[in-house]
Order: sequence, then C-alpha cells, then structure tokens
Amino acid sequence: MDATDDKIIDVLRVDGRASFSEIGRRVGLSTNAVAARVRRLERDGVILGYRVVLDAETTDAAGGLEAFIDVRLDPALDSAAFLDWARRVPEIRDAVHVTGSYDYLVHIRVADTGALDRLLRRLKRDGGATHTQTRLALR
Repeated sequence: MDATDDKIIDVLRVDGRASFSEIGRRVGLSTNAVAARVRRLERDGVILGYRVVLDAETTDAAGGLEAFIDVRLDPALDSAAFLDWARRVPEIRDAVHVTGSYDYLVHIRVADTGALDRLLRRLKRDGGATHTQTRLALR
C-alpha cells in the first residue's frame, strides 16, 4: 500500500459507491488505474467488502432492540471463522475484535427480546461463543 491507496480508501470510506472515475478525479489517477488498485486491495484482503449504513432514525422507527454483546470465543475456534459466521447473520451489524476479557464486541439489532434470546443461543451454538454479556442501547 502507498499514499495513493490510502487516498482511495479514504474516498471509499465516505462513499463506498463512488465510481472509479470519481475516485480517479479525487486522487489524480485514470479510471483504469483506480479500478486496478481497488481490485488489488480487494484481492489482498485490505478491502473486505462494502455495506449499507442506515439512518439511525429510520431504523429506530422500525422498532426493535439495539444491543451490544461482548463475546468470548471458544479458544479452539479460529477468529476468522467467527467473523465469517457473523457476516452471514442479518441481525449482526458489526463485530469488532477487542482487548480485555472478551474477544469481540458485536453490535446487533433484533425485533424483540425473543429474537435477542434466539440470537444469543445461536451465538453459543453456531458462532462458537462460550460467554456473552449483553447491553441494551437506550438511545
């Protein structure tokens, strides 16, 4: 990676849907050069994906519960396997590797307490969590 790659990533952080042409205008490269760099960053695992970020007011209007779950994984489980699993669970908005007594902080949104209970059971059964601690977001 070089300074130009950093600039490309900065553009994509703000607008993940920016065209290669738009990125090129912003960083001073041709469309083809940007496309090649972005594909290389994806291939090398620097860019892992793109996602939709919803307006908080829109999601709050839909109701439901927002929570943060501290997750301690089974020591035999590979961390990458947990992340692969978490990416496939629609209720999980984000999972970040953290320091301390837990391995991950998972941001979730579910319809109600029943859905939260089901997700916690899935985290333990399918996700490899041995311990969890859940905090509900109040606002």
